[in-house]
Amino acid sequence: MFSLKNKSAVITGGGSGIGKAISLLFAQQGANVHIIELNKEAGASTVDEIKSAGGTAFSYTCDVSKQQNVVDLFNSIGGIDILINNAGIAHIGNVETTGQDDFDRVMNVNVKGAYNCLFAAVPLMKANNGGVILNTASIAASVGITDRFAYSTSKGAIHAMTLSVARDYLQHNIRCNCISPARIHTPFVDGFIAQNYAGREEEIFEKLSKSQPIGRMGKPSEVASLALYLCSDEAGFVTGCDYPIDGGFITLNN
Repeated sequence: MFSLKNKSAVITGGGSGIGKAISLLFAQQGANVHIIELNKEAGASTVDEIKSAGGTAFSYTCDVSKQQNVVDLFNSIGGIDILINNAGIAHIGNVETTGQDDFDRVMNVNVKGAYNCLFAAVPLMKANNGGVILNTASIAASVGITDRFAYSTSKGAIHAMTLSVARDYLQHNIRCNCISPARIHTPFVDGFIAQNYAGREEEIFEKLSKSQPIGRMGKPSEVASLALYLCSDEAGFVTGCDYPIDGGFITLNN
């Protein structure tokens, strides 16, 4: 079950965190993995890890907010069976403390970047008689998170994009879903805590962990396992859905 043998998977932000975990697992399951990363070294490192384990992977340095660059890159890759729209950035602030430049920066990467990849991938999938798209949304698309105005807005857009694409391309055998993680323990989380709470790292990590009712942060590998199911043939009847993976945050945190 859950074989991706001979399938071509494009994964944005595949050099670290959730994107890296998805890249590793998809390669393990037989996919030819194409990682799109702004961080050249991170992308190359993931590719090396995949190849060392006997998998097939390639890395490309690209800013997903630049549409023509994205289109050219996708066309050079060719036939695409799976797109994982995972690249994204965060921002802390409410509407009063979120400046225009900050807002534009988040929208350019999180929203326009996903749109650009969809714009480039969908015609290739249509020509390939179908495909699967998985977008990374967030619990912030469904519930209010303190001081995440721009980020929440961007993830709400991802959720809406998912529904729109799922509806528009039913007849082309293209499925589109999204996942909504809560806090996942990635290098980004460790860096955020170190930068903003120097000397209190252990205390803050514990606090953030316990904000999930299950009592801990999620693991990137757990998100990757959900992504694998949704992109596999076993999920062929699933489209237009959002899947929270949140340790009970949305429904039990009251």
